[in-house]
Amino acid sequence: MPETALLATDLPFPVFRRGKVRDVYDLGDRLLLVATDRISAFDCVMPEGIPGKGRILTQVANYWFLATADLVPNHLRATVVEDFPPELAPYADLLRGRAVVVKKTAPVPVECVVRGYLAGSGWKEYQAGGNVCGIPLPAGLRLADRLPAPIFTPATKAEEGHDENIPFARMAELIGADLAARLRGLSLALYQRGSELAAARGILLADTKFEFGLDAAGEVVLIDEALTPDSSRYWLADQWKPGANPPSLDKQFLRDHLESLPDWNKQPPAPNLPATVIEGIRARYLDLASRFGVIG
Repeated sequence: MPETALLATDLPFPVFRRGKVRDVYDLGDRLLLVATDRISAFDCVMPEGIPGKGRILTQVANYWFLATADLVPNHLRATVVEDFPPELAPYADLLRGRAVVVKKTAPVPVECVVRGYLAGSGWKEYQAGGNVCGIPLPAGLRLADRLPAPIFTPATKAEEGHDENIPFARMAELIGADLAARLRGLSLALYQRGSELAAARGILLADTKFEFGLDAAGEVVLIDEALTPDSSRYWLADQWKPGANPPSLDKQFLRDHLESLPDWNKQPPAPNLPATVIEGIRARYLDLASRFGVIG
């Protein structure tokens, strides 16, 4: 391994929250997001991390926040340690490349998922009833088929356990019809931008999820991460063939390994990962980052 995975941070600032991947610290009017090297699948954090993954995620997300800033404001306030508040200076080496300072928002409690191809939980729903999140789809579609048009398929954000796909009508009930419609439009526009830029680099953006927050003025802000290999499904375009999952540059390599284990029921504790899987994930994430001209 080229380096040791960073599994946790312990900075002398109030902890805002610790997610599956990011440790978030409260800086008063702003937050410090630190992407560790933790990795999760099926909503379980793996015992081992992926060395350098946090830096890869952060740089890919920063690329996309910049590439979509004309579509929707985002939460970034500083992306390089030299621009961080002075109290963070002693921790520059730890934070460099894997941390950002962001504005505080009130997160919208719905994940905004867009699918351009049939895969993952969408494929399972389609097999069961011919629709995804209440959206009827043509009969006879195969795994990895391109959909007639991208679809918006929201999900509830579970603090524990698995997120749950919901119909758009349920999203409107949860957060209000106007905001739901606004987030659907933004999500589809973001997916379209992501698809176009990915296609120019030889990859297909099969699906992705976005998270939004509302700032103090009530304005919609893109938060968390954007179009990273943790939050998206990226396929190699020249190897895409409907009927099977194409080779990907995301977490599918990990999911495939876990699905092959006969004795794990997708509940904590997660199983240990062999070195070949850790190295395989890292290589795929680095490949993706290199295609967008960012480094881990």
